[in-house]
Amino acid sequence: MQATIKGCLIRYEMRRHPKADAPAVLLLHGWGCDSASFFFIENALLERFTVLTLDFPGHGQSGEPPEPWGMDDFAEAVLQVMDAAGIRRVKIVAHSFGGRVAVKLAAQHPERTEQLVITGGAGIRKPVTEQARKRAARFKRYNALLDRLRSVAILKPAATRLQARLRNRYGSPDYVKLDEVMRATFVRVISEDLFPLLRQIQAPTLLIWGDADTETPLWMGQTMEKEIPDAGLVIFEGGTHFAFLEQWRRFTVIVKQFFGEESA
Repeated sequence: MQATIKGCLIRYEMRRHPKADAPAVLLLHGWGCDSASFFFIENALLERFTVLTLDFPGHGQSGEPPEPWGMDDFAEAVLQVMDAAGIRRVKIVAHSFGGRVAVKLAAQHPERTEQLVITGGAGIRKPVTEQARKRAARFKRYNALLDRLRSVAILKPAATRLQARLRNRYGSPDYVKLDEVMRATFVRVISEDLFPLLRQIQAPTLLIWGDADTETPLWMGQTMEKEIPDAGLVIFEGGTHFAFLEQWRRFTVIVKQFFGEESA
């Protein structure tokens, strides 16, 4: 299935449970991944739920947005996919970047969000060190200079090569491998601090975190637990940013129990 939203082709799939009144679960993947990252979890949840998955713009089989998107665009796209699938209200399971979208949805559209599971969720800004500030300032200064040099025809090839080297040196791996539109999208996404939205979340929320997660460290999960009014935190010992895959059977059992299944 697919839908065109704000000029972007988005691929989604809805796998229905035989029972027409089965609750719906929405799976939201992380940046640089796609809906296939939930393969094991999706199949396990199908025993009880209708499951809706999608590939975010710029990921998997979905197209790229025609212009840079921000978090509101991603949240609105998910709502439109839900509408296209005929689903009014969902339970959400979200990983990493998907957690950003889930926070937006739960805070701003409580009528569409029944329960929330976030694992290794992004959205809270890390403290910025003085060294990081100086590094960012150098990048902006050099990048602005190279942008000006690229406007001079004879200098454009050399400036373009230098700009690529600059991005490789200063940019994160997720940033470096993107094209211009998705780079600008990435910057907009990570620049938005979702901390102020946490207290607005009304849905019961389960946070599942690996204590060895270096991408979204455990303190982020602990902060979410403190700020979200109805939240609990489960820690996977030795789990990384992908603890939900490393211990997917345990993860699925916990999610099913949280969503109200009496026996997993």
